[in-house]
Amino acid sequence: MTTTATLEAVWRIEHPKLAARLTRTLRDVGLAEEVVQDAFLVALECWPRDGVPDNPAAWLTRVATNRALDRLRRTVRIDGRHQQLAFDLAELERRMPDIEAALDEDIDDDLLRLMFTACHPVLPAEQRAALALRMLGGLSTPEIARAFLVPEATVAQRIVRAKRALRDADIPFETPRGEERANRLGAVLEVIYLIFNEGYVASSGPDWLRADLSNEAMRLGRLLASLMPDEPEALGLLSLMELNASRFAARIDKTGNPILLLDQDRGRWDWSLIRRGLDGLNRAMTLAPTPGPFQLQAMIAACHARAASAAETDWIAIAAYYQALALAAPSPIVEVNRAVAVGMAFGAAQGLAIADALRDEPRLKETHLLPTVRGEMLERLGRLEEARAEFRRAAELTGNERERALLLARAGEASSGKR
Repeated sequence: MTTTATLEAVWRIEHPKLAARLTRTLRDVGLAEEVVQDAFLVALECWPRDGVPDNPAAWLTRVATNRALDRLRRTVRIDGRHQQLAFDLAELERRMPDIEAALDEDIDDDLLRLMFTACHPVLPAEQRAALALRMLGGLSTPEIARAFLVPEATVAQRIVRAKRALRDADIPFETPRGEERANRLGAVLEVIYLIFNEGYVASSGPDWLRADLSNEAMRLGRLLASLMPDEPEALGLLSLMELNASRFAARIDKTGNPILLLDQDRGRWDWSLIRRGLDGLNRAMTLAPTPGPFQLQAMIAACHARAASAAETDWIAIAAYYQALALAAPSPIVEVNRAVAVGMAFGAAQGLAIADALRDEPRLKETHLLPTVRGEMLERLGRLEEARAEFRRAAELTGNERERALLLARAGEASSGKR
C-alpha cells in the first residue's frame, strides 16, 4: 500500500476518534476539527519523506494536541481567555509518553458524544448532514459537495455555520439522557437516514443510485448501533438500510438506468445483507416489542426481502405496517407510500383515493412523489390520458436526470397503452 493510500485509510479510521477526543478536551467542535485537519496535513508532508510511523494514531494525536496547544497559547496571550483549556491541553501534552495506552480510553463515549453534538437539533438538517459527514465520516468538503451535488462553497458555508451555531449556543459535548436523549437520538437517526436516502435515490444529477453515499450512511449506522447496542431504533435504522441496500445491484441496468422494485432480478440481491438486516430487526424487536418508526420501516423492507418474487409480496402486511407508521410518525410522505401499499393490497381505486386526498398538501407541491403514484394508479385503472399527464408532471418536478427519463418513458407507455 502506498503512503498516500495508507494516509487515506488512517484518515477514515482515525479522524472521527481524534476529533471526538479533542472535542472533549477543547470543548469546541470547530477548533477540534481544524487541528485534526492540521495534523493530517503535516502527515501528508512528513510520511512520504520519513515513512509511516509505527503507531499512526499516536503520532497524529501528538501533532494535533501540539497544534491545539499552540493555538490556545496564542489566544491566551492575545485576550486572556481559554486559560483553563490551555492548562488542560498542557496536562495532556505532559502525559504524551503514555498516549498509546490512552488512545482507546473512553473513545466509544467520545464518539457517541460527537455524534449527538454534530447532529444537534439546533442545526438545520442540511448543516447536520454536512457536519456529520465531515466529523464522523471524514469526508472532505469536495467529497460532500459531490455527494449532494452542490457547490463546494455551499458545503463549506454549511459546515462553518454549523460549528458557529454549536459554539454560540454553547452546546455541551455530552451524550444526553432521559427524554432529551430520546429527542436528540431522533435527530441523529434522521441525519444518517437522510444521507442514506440521498444515495438510494439521488435528488438531482445524472446518477439515480449513489452507493458510495449510502455505504457511508451504513458505516455511521453501524457505528451508532455498536455504541448503543440496546437502542432498538438504532438497530431498526441499520436493519432498514441493510435491507434496502441489498437491492443495489438489481436497481440499475448496465447503463445506470433505474429498474423498479417489481421488475428487479431478485437473484441479484445481496442475501448476506438481507440476513444481517433480518437478524438486526429481530434483535430490535426483542428490545422493543412495540416497534418505533425505523423498526416499522425495516419491517416493510423485510416483507420485500422475504418475497421470492414480486407476486409473492405480502402487500396486506405492508399496508398494515404503513398504517402503524402513519400513527407513529405521521407525514405526507408516509401517506404517499401507504397509498402505494393499499393500492397493491386492495386495488388501485383505494390507493388512488388516499393519493387524491393529498393533492392539496403543501409539502408535496414541489416533489414528484405524489404525481408518480397517482400516475401508477390511474394507469392501472385504465385512465391512460390522466396517467400520462401525471407522469409528465412528475418528470418536470424531479431533479434527477435518470428518474426524469424513466417518468417520461412511462408517460409514453401510458399514451400507447403498452403497460
